[in-house]
Amino acid sequence: MSTDLRTALNNAITDELDAALSRIAHCVGQLSEEQVWWRPPQGMNAVGNLLLHLTGNVKQTIADNLTGTPDTRDRPAEFAARDPFPKAELLRRLTEVVRQAKAAFAAAGDERLAAVTRVNNFDLTGIGAAVRSVAHFRGHTQEIIHMTRELLGERYQFAGPK
Repeated sequence: MSTDLRTALNNAITDELDAALSRIAHCVGQLSEEQVWWRPPQGMNAVGNLLLHLTGNVKQTIADNLTGTPDTRDRPAEFAARDPFPKAELLRRLTEVVRQAKAAFAAAGDERLAAVTRVNNFDLTGIGAAVRSVAHFRGHTQEIIHMTRELLGERYQFAGPK
């Protein structure tokens, strides 16, 4: 892969993760500890569960996959958690995993990015896994924004451009 293409791809992955993380932090910062763990009707997940889920997904799909770290993810536990972690701890964990994922993507060689591996029951290249994870991250970011707006109503503060 050419240096220019590699730099552009790395920048795109990094920018998308950073922008989505910024939106999530903006929302969580407006919510109380109780609101982070409030469960919407009809079996939907709390924002806290979504933060655990995103942490698990980014760690498994990008950070661990691209570094060859064994997969230890317990996906069902992300949704089953009912003992509220403090929101600051949830954000710290997610921020750290995003940092690890960005570093893993930047350090991965062309062979690792092109190699097909089994990740979460899918056969994906390293690039494919990263793109899928970033799209997944953005999707849940929008869900968190929507839930925050629902919870706060007119008190919701919009974020600046990202």
